[in-house]
Amino acid sequence: MELEEVLTSGPDEEEKKRQQRIHHSGKLYERDRVCQEFTALGIEKFSAVAVIMNSRKYSNATFEEIGHLVKAIVSLAVTCCAKDATADCYDKGASALSVKSCDPKSPFPKHSGIASCCVHKGLERKLCLAALNQAPKEFPTYVEQSNEEVCKAFRTDAQTFSTKFLYEYSSNYAQTPLPVIINSTVSYLSMVKDCCTSDKSTSCFLRKRLERQPLHLLTVMSNRLCSRFATYGEDKLKFSAAIMFSQKVPSADPKDVMTIAEQGTQVLSNSCGFHTEKNIENELSEHVRQVCLKFPRDGRVSACCKKSSIDALLCLHSMPAAEPIKLPKLQLPSSAKLCKKGKNQELEKYMCELARRNTKLPEVFIDKLYESMADIVENCCSTENANSCLDKKKVQLSEEIKMYISEGTELCGDYNKYPFSEFKERLVKALSSKTPKLTPKKVEELAEERANLASTCCIINAPPVYCKEKVSNAQITRLKD
Repeated sequence: MELEEVLTSGPDEEEKKRQQRIHHSGKLYERDRVCQEFTALGIEKFSAVAVIMNSRKYSNATFEEIGHLVKAIVSLAVTCCAKDATADCYDKGASALSVKSCDPKSPFPKHSGIASCCVHKGLERKLCLAALNQAPKEFPTYVEQSNEEVCKAFRTDAQTFSTKFLYEYSSNYAQTPLPVIINSTVSYLSMVKDCCTSDKSTSCFLRKRLERQPLHLLTVMSNRLCSRFATYGEDKLKFSAAIMFSQKVPSADPKDVMTIAEQGTQVLSNSCGFHTEKNIENELSEHVRQVCLKFPRDGRVSACCKKSSIDALLCLHSMPAAEPIKLPKLQLPSSAKLCKKGKNQELEKYMCELARRNTKLPEVFIDKLYESMADIVENCCSTENANSCLDKKKVQLSEEIKMYISEGTELCGDYNKYPFSEFKERLVKALSSKTPKLTPKKVEELAEERANLASTCCIINAPPVYCKEKVSNAQITRLKD
């Protein structure tokens, strides 16, 4: 169901290049493909898919903004896919939509990139607008209503209920591959229709929810994983996955950890995105199988592997970091290894080894530590005497790494150990002792800042973008060049 050509869903690079080869005349501008979809689906299903596509594309837009955009898209299709429509109807209509999008008072979804797109004209402007996407939500807002609330809304206005559900569900799971989100929404609305018109509504909902649980879980998990892929990119996600497995299975061979991280990242590279040809359920099932084969001696992994593939995936993903194990003392790589040309794999290997030995230090802290160390290494390696520079820095690095890990581990350790109110009290006391020159008010503010950081980022699968910003802003020991 490719409705991207209706100007609202971002085409991939190949599609964009193909569209750029289309002559900007009244001849086509993808009218035929859109009209084929419109004819095949009918106005109701076409509208529903348009809601899904645009709610995913503009995941932070309001329901009203999506409604205005979908209404314009459907109106364009109704008018220009009619038998008596002129050859240039669609092209002119799409151009009018792009002009309207550029109006500061436009009722359509807002995006910071619209202004730069509107500098262009014609096809170039349309393609620029089509490529815009809002970042995925890090904090989902969708909350499923009770059976009674669902049926009341459905019976009051079934069409409005369905449209609003499509908007809320699709915008919250915007990174879930399109086939999965369509199947999941169709399944849910079918359940609502059947159960809200049934004499045995309660038992109907119970049965149907159990039936659709694997599909909903696939929706949630694929969105979570694909969101990380969209946020990190392939290389960064591979590093993140290696850190995660190093902390969850510290006894594993680092080579096996890296193999699994690479395989998992490749799965997401193949399966996430608007134009994926891969079946993400099959791809994730194969990834789970590979994890189970690589780490058979880990008791917790083995317990997860006894479940069905999607439940096993959730189990592995939700598995907390293991308790630290006894490992040889870690040494910083040699200057020669650190200054090798190309990607700094030695530093990444070192960080994974650091994660194995500090399993309770959340990934976001390790990532920040890696960035700080990478800056120091890069600066030293660019000097004439890199060895001397790094040798001088190694003592400083070792001490500051210890301080950073100590503070991060203490913060998150206390957060997970004590009730929140007691955790905050201990923070205030510790900060007062460490920073006696600060006023009580400043200490309270600092304690509040760290408490907020801990409550969001000292947990498994913490939101990466939000936590990276929080850790960067927090007054925790930083490595300095």
